[in-house]
Amino acid sequence: MQTLYESKKMIKHLACIMDGNRRWARQKGWLPWVGHRQGAQAVKRVVDFCLQKQIPYLSLYTFSLENFKRPTQELEYLFDMMLEESDAMLAHYQKQGVRVRFLGERSLFPTKIVPVIEQIERSTEQFNRLHLNFLFCYGGRQEILGSVKQIIAKVKSGELSEDQLTDELFEQYLWTHGLPEPDMILRTGGVKRLSNFLLYQSAYAEFYFLDCLWPELTEQHLEKAMVFFEDTQRNYGT
Repeated sequence: MQTLYESKKMIKHLACIMDGNRRWARQKGWLPWVGHRQGAQAVKRVVDFCLQKQIPYLSLYTFSLENFKRPTQELEYLFDMMLEESDAMLAHYQKQGVRVRFLGERSLFPTKIVPVIEQIERSTEQFNRLHLNFLFCYGGRQEILGSVKQIIAKVKSGELSEDQLTDELFEQYLWTHGLPEPDMILRTGGVKRLSNFLLYQSAYAEFYFLDCLWPELTEQHLEKAMVFFEDTQRNYGT
């Protein structure tokens, strides 16, 4: 039987909505935000899976703009965890040949973690075995609106004309510019919606929903998702 690795129908870009960290922690009787630490272990499993299967692009919905509404204690825990894990994260990704980028509204990145984010991006920019994108301070609607505003400003200034506006030009103003569109969007947690994730880019993505919570995600779940993608007929409207 032909394996996924041997198949001609491969995923180039996998995107994940990492839902369920807080619910997982509540089920254990812990504070909700403690689940983020266990969720980080699931991130490692997905990264390793993509490296194993030679999936070149992985995008993870790490922190949405709406997440700023969460309790201050939770936000501080999450950002402090990123600082604590940054050295180990950087060493692991350098060893694996992974390029890391943080995509989102950079003006809203918490000040204390900006130097760490910039160091990780600089120190991995030469790698291309896997392009790992953390969608951070991200919102699909806000991304589209920001792109529209930039283009309108350039039209008004005369740098662009309306006739020049194409899908390809519009893509250049997105936070995700330069990335291929996701082939499949995987969401854990039993919820079946996009939640403001890659709204423009997901026009032709396949969707795969799992009832398990993000910290519970296993290699077996990912294998089944790949088989689902392989068996899906993608017609693109034809």
